[in-house]
Amino acid sequence: MATKLPHTDVVVIGLGWTGAIVASELTAAGLDVVAIERGPWRDTARDFNIASAPDELRYVQRQELMLRTAQNTVTVRNNPSQRALPMRNWGSFHPGNGTGGAGNHWAGISFRFQPEEFRLHSHLQEKYGANAIPEELTLQDWGTDWSEMEPHYTAFDKVAGTSGKAGNLRGATQEGGNPFEGPRSEEYPTKPLRQPLGPTLFADAARNMGYKPFPVPSALISEPYTNSLGITMGPCTFCGFCTNYGCANYAKASAITTILPALIRRPNFTARTNSEVLKVLRDSTGKKATGVLFVDTSGQEWEQPADIVIVAAFTFENVRLMLLSGIGKPYDPATGEGTTGRNYCYQTANGVQLFFDNKNFNPFIGGGAIGMGIDDFNNDNFDHSGLGFFGGGSIRVTPIGAAPINYRPTPPGTPRWGSEWKRATAQNYLSSMSIGCEASSYATRTNYLSLDPTYTDRLGRPLLRITFDFPDNDQKMAQYCTSKVGEIARSMGPRQVVESPTKGHWNTVPYQSSHVVGGFAMGANPSNSSVNKYLQSWDVPNLFTVGASAFPQNPGYNPTATAAALAFKAADAIKNIYLKSPGPMVQA
Repeated sequence: MATKLPHTDVVVIGLGWTGAIVASELTAAGLDVVAIERGPWRDTARDFNIASAPDELRYVQRQELMLRTAQNTVTVRNNPSQRALPMRNWGSFHPGNGTGGAGNHWAGISFRFQPEEFRLHSHLQEKYGANAIPEELTLQDWGTDWSEMEPHYTAFDKVAGTSGKAGNLRGATQEGGNPFEGPRSEEYPTKPLRQPLGPTLFADAARNMGYKPFPVPSALISEPYTNSLGITMGPCTFCGFCTNYGCANYAKASAITTILPALIRRPNFTARTNSEVLKVLRDSTGKKATGVLFVDTSGQEWEQPADIVIVAAFTFENVRLMLLSGIGKPYDPATGEGTTGRNYCYQTANGVQLFFDNKNFNPFIGGGAIGMGIDDFNNDNFDHSGLGFFGGGSIRVTPIGAAPINYRPTPPGTPRWGSEWKRATAQNYLSSMSIGCEASSYATRTNYLSLDPTYTDRLGRPLLRITFDFPDNDQKMAQYCTSKVGEIARSMGPRQVVESPTKGHWNTVPYQSSHVVGGFAMGANPSNSSVNKYLQSWDVPNLFTVGASAFPQNPGYNPTATAAALAFKAADAIKNIYLKSPGPMVQA
């Protein structure tokens, strides 16, 4: 029997980026908020002390900041005819654990999506014709547009202190910025980071070929900055221990460095850590959420009653919790009916490695979001007529820092051990670099999320089952865009260029990205979406599911800034629309 706790105005599930943003906005509006976090409380001074933070064995090999698979994992398969098997170790993606979530160990790349991406299906039909979209793709519009999203992107920039250079300021193109971005209302809060040798050479080569390089938008700030909540951050030191690590320097924006220090001081905020939500509770009609049921580490169950329920966990847990709670109709790939689990997408990761004889890149210097990029072959920034695919990728050089255990750049054909391997490592360690292409992932009918019929977690609940493979559209796009990267690479004069486009079936073993999106998509029509443009459930109006689970598809950008902007958007709607007249804010 669960113990019933005192009633609160709002309960928030998850204290990563999106949960912390919503909790901060709603407590500032005077609401009482209880946040429930599955993992432990994390604090920079204690958990990421400068003396212990740069530990590759702890944070990369042993995945200190990731969810334990013994606690919860997923099952995976490539198509519906296969039996899914559980992931025993995180490979392809890295779900976070504890306050800050995956935002603690993210790279910090902070792109805004382009205006066309929010109405992608309509845009492609208008430009290329009603029958141009490949039959295998199930693209759809988001139900919102750039004018609604831009103010919330700006709010996130001001919290994170995002570093960069505007390319489109109030409709006017700005020299040195990204000319393909949507019009910004303000310049970036902090100036661009200084660029190491690799990104500088890449930018020069791209510029010489007629492309338009720009500094990658970065949540690793370039200078001391006090954010919109009064929290001060320090500049990035290029330490090289960034992606997969917490930041010891208070330079990488995350919930624990930019929001929680202010949030925990508010008397109307309560955080319950090491507590796992089991389900969203509803009344007898099923149309109203009454709170959540959760369990602590001792196995004690608790009921947290609330007027408003905000589900703001990682994509996988958002969708799994909706399935376990019976929210929405589960998606059926055979009929195309149902929305819970629909439109699961990933990211299509491609790369080109360059080996030089006469360069010293000092590869140990870097950070997750330090670099230069081009968008000339991203999304629909180039003509897709006759190419046989849609989509594209963000092409960039971002030296993350050469970790002492894992960084061993050697050309293909080099033995994996022995004296020849050692010689190749010594020869290439300083003089190699890579160009990445983080590319789009488009929804198909047979890529979806569901509950596994065989495997359960330690509490007896079905695991989430991922059915995913790279569609032909995305593989054709990967080949094309990687060949364009190869052209830039060869113009830089290396002795060898190795192109690695995405091809074959999705394999869970190598890390690709944690950019998993969809499964509880937003839209304007409840027949193909789970939430409206305010992230409000079509079926349960006092339930909001916030995060990248709302993306109908993934463009060629990192998703974090857009997930954060959607959190600000949802919180703004709750404050200014929902509280004045509780109920559906968009009519179906």
